[in-house]
Amino acid sequence: MPIPPLATHANWVGRGSRSGAMMRSSSYVEHQKAVTIRNDVNVKKETLRIEPDEGDPGKYLVAFTFDATVAASITIIFFAKEGEDCCLTPMKENLHPPITMHFRQGLAQKFIQPSGTGIHLSAFHERELSQNSDKNVYPLAVMAEALRSGKPDSVYPNSQITQAVFEKDKGEYHVKVVKQILRVNGMRYELQEIYGIGNTAEDDFDGNDPGKECVICLSEPRDTTVLPCRHMCMCSECAKVLTLQTNKCPICRQPVERLLEIKISNGTNT
Repeated sequence: MPIPPLATHANWVGRGSRSGAMMRSSSYVEHQKAVTIRNDVNVKKETLRIEPDEGDPGKYLVAFTFDATVAASITIIFFAKEGEDCCLTPMKENLHPPITMHFRQGLAQKFIQPSGTGIHLSAFHERELSQNSDKNVYPLAVMAEALRSGKPDSVYPNSQITQAVFEKDKGEYHVKVVKQILRVNGMRYELQEIYGIGNTAEDDFDGNDPGKECVICLSEPRDTTVLPCRHMCMCSECAKVLTLQTNKCPICRQPVERLLEIKISNGTNT
């Protein structure tokens, strides 16, 4: 979920109020409404993995599941450095040139690198594989770009970048996603996990279903996320009232800087 930049709106909750409750609040908390951003191609980060290349022993192939609402291209880049305008530069191109594949639109598509194009992990030091360097170089990057009529969408085609490292556990390497970035209409957004949004997004809200309701009133559906801790735990009305009394998240008690109201579609509308 893209998090809007700080202070993009000026409607502070309770501004101008003279109530005693407002005077007890330690600081104003900004209440924003989320803006929907269309993500044409989405790599499901929890599916990102490496598999042994049976046709080229010793090498590993990148594999994952993705959704594409339009035709798309996917590029695998090893040891990629992010530059301006989300441009990725391969820092070891002589060893591992980028691999690009094209796909039609479709949901739950499977991606796997062609045999022979994988990475030989034993050729690198574990430290080199398990962390991004100070120069913002990631051992693995996946660039998913939206295509229309077989060409990039614009000068700044809409895209998603997934940056990851390789972590070793019990002698085996696994992929760990560090961050995901969206580039939409030339703007860069870094995706952040919203804790509790999964429960809210499932089907229609049912007041008898525990785990989906606001933790304050215990009746309305959750639709407001606390920032920066990213707990989606309240309805918008309770969130407004709470900020008049305290600036602490009701879940983790961390200070609240902003409130982000997110309306979740249940999929019944198109």
